[in-house]
Amino acid sequence: MSRHVIITGASRGIGSDIATAFVAAGDTVTALSRSGTAPTGVARSIAVDLADREATDAALSDAIDQSGPPAVLVANAGITRDNLALRMSDDDWDDVIETNLTSVFRATRRVLKPMIRERSGRIIFISSVSPFMGIPGQANYAASKAGLVGLARSLAREVASRNITVNVVAPGLISTDMTQDLSAELAAQIPLGRPGRGADVAAAVTFLASDSASYITGAVIPVDGGLAMGW
Repeated sequence: MSRHVIITGASRGIGSDIATAFVAAGDTVTALSRSGTAPTGVARSIAVDLADREATDAALSDAIDQSGPPAVLVANAGITRDNLALRMSDDDWDDVIETNLTSVFRATRRVLKPMIRERSGRIIFISSVSPFMGIPGQANYAASKAGLVGLARSLAREVASRNITVNVVAPGLISTDMTQDLSAELAAQIPLGRPGRGADVAAAVTFLASDSASYITGAVIPVDGGLAMGW
């Protein structure tokens, strides 16, 4: 049976690969992104700035009205504004926290109501190994991604009785436009000897959204080639 899957940040990179994987599984995918573009096969693509509270709520309500209660939410949208903390502006801090953390809370709050009514759901946050490793220049990004772990674990306890799971996938160095400026030194630290692919992350996400993962909640699953091994 086709499920309604909502994915944020689905226009490119990891989000696009995740959307493609769900489409290949026969699911009805609603893709949200600033550009409104999405990979071939998604049912609907909606252009929305997730930092805009009213626009986000309207986009999610429209998606639910058109395609029914969501069975899966994948919160993938994220931005970077890297700089050393002493040089980081308030705007750079606020923009990253708003997009990477606060918008995830809002989107989750919106989909939880229909999931609770259905007594079923899978919520998956895309975090990062950044908060676990400590990467200079990423105080805002690391704080936002660490916040997703706390949010997920609190939510996991709140909604477990309704058969809703909440988990986190923490990618390491994945070959995307966002990571192309990261140093070769970081890549050299990966035990498996290479950056990951978006498909590697998509495989973990689709597993967590499957019946096979029905007894997993509040977990953080690294997809990093061993980069942050030991945290």
